[in-house]
Amino acid sequence: MASVIHRSFVKHNYISRLTVTTKCRPPKSLSFLLSLEPSPRSPLGPIRRFSASPRSAKAMESEDFKALRVRQDRLMETLHGTCVFGPGERWGSAKEETGMSRLALGDSDKDVRDWFVKTTKALGCNVTIDTMGNIFAVRPGRREGPATFAGSHLDTQPTGGRYDGILGILAGIEMLTVLRDHNWETEFPIGVVNWTNEEGARFPISMSSSGVWAEEIPLERAHNLQEVGGGTATMKSELERIGYLGSIPTSYKSSPMAAHFELHIEQGPILETEHQKVGVVKGVQAYKWFTVDVTGRDAHTGTTPLQSRADAMLLAARLIAHSHRVATAHSALASTGILTLSPSSTNTIPGRVSFTLDIRAPADATVEATEADLKRDFAILAAGEDVGGLLAGSTPGKPLNVEWRTDFVSPATIFHPDCIASVRASAEEVTGSSNLVRDMTSGAGHDSVYTSRRCPTSMIFVPSKNGVSHNPEEYTSPEDCAIGANVLLQSVLRYDRMRADGKVKA
Repeated sequence: MASVIHRSFVKHNYISRLTVTTKCRPPKSLSFLLSLEPSPRSPLGPIRRFSASPRSAKAMESEDFKALRVRQDRLMETLHGTCVFGPGERWGSAKEETGMSRLALGDSDKDVRDWFVKTTKALGCNVTIDTMGNIFAVRPGRREGPATFAGSHLDTQPTGGRYDGILGILAGIEMLTVLRDHNWETEFPIGVVNWTNEEGARFPISMSSSGVWAEEIPLERAHNLQEVGGGTATMKSELERIGYLGSIPTSYKSSPMAAHFELHIEQGPILETEHQKVGVVKGVQAYKWFTVDVTGRDAHTGTTPLQSRADAMLLAARLIAHSHRVATAHSALASTGILTLSPSSTNTIPGRVSFTLDIRAPADATVEATEADLKRDFAILAAGEDVGGLLAGSTPGKPLNVEWRTDFVSPATIFHPDCIASVRASAEEVTGSSNLVRDMTSGAGHDSVYTSRRCPTSMIFVPSKNGVSHNPEEYTSPEDCAIGANVLLQSVLRYDRMRADGKVKA
């Protein structure tokens, strides 16, 4: 999350409300996706109806799934082509070497949404939009029933990269295109969902719209979220402005899912370091977000002795440094991403400081213990007493006040064993070796956290170069992107087969 996001990234050219049809014209390089004609090169010939095949499910898994592969060149062309919607900071000389700055519900987000709607409709999907702007594109199957979804998000951090979230959606588009090219008919519907404001960078609750869908976050609270950085826009006002305040209630009851699979970059160094290709994600670690307010007293820097100061900035610096030590002791993570101070004058001692604190760990109990220790120690330090030698060699000042606000809580998440098994089997088949596949727990929150509370869910990780994410230089190789997309494709089709065979709930 950025410390300041300026209002200037949103143009105030209010537009008429979008229905299902759009006026977006995709880049020329992406226009091939809008043809509904099947590929004449399809090796599978006529439409395959699973239940009409005389072969066993095992034979179909070993042969038919192998016949379906994504096109790496097309996947990458489409991914980089859609990055014309909201390009960010340039970090290299190549055409694709820019980051992304596509904040939720800004003009560039509207543009890529328009492209997504038009493209998925052209690929044979029925498209619906709910009251949080979540877009559900569903391709019909032979039988009626909830769709098995591939999902992720198209919004980015203000200084983000080209793969976080984006890869998952574009791999879903490629999945639909492969099925179109091969005239493949699934037993049940399958779909791709674009979740609104996953990042929480502009409207400060991450995964807010999947949270409303899961009925874990109230619609009114999400609609009233105000953009950070001093702007006055809310999620509801921007959904209205860009034409994506849909009419479908935001709920798992109105838009049910049979399962949710999410392809995502790892955003960490483990897969690359271990020379492995796919992470089978079994769950997501717990985390809490807080805002800590420190109140002291404004004073002149030249006339106020050190012992007479109630320096809010000095105490905040000590609290942030101490959070790192406490997190280390608990094998947890603690981070500060936003810090604001007042009155922001060179020759005035700050009297008020606010900073964010993000605490994460695999277990809920570890997050709770870290929080408790920090609250105890912050109060001691605010009173002017020492903790762990932080005040050694310094001049004691006046007492200050520290207050905590809990902004967001995400308990530890365990994904569904059927989806995990589908991902693992697909990953081993695609890579050809179980040694290239590992079980993982996600350190970051994802929309799959909320979907897992209402339907079977799992995730697929692919390597991130140097473990870098939320950065313009975020990178995953084309080969690894294609491996992940193939695992996503096969995982969705395996789960569809499992539903058809009655092995999981249809």
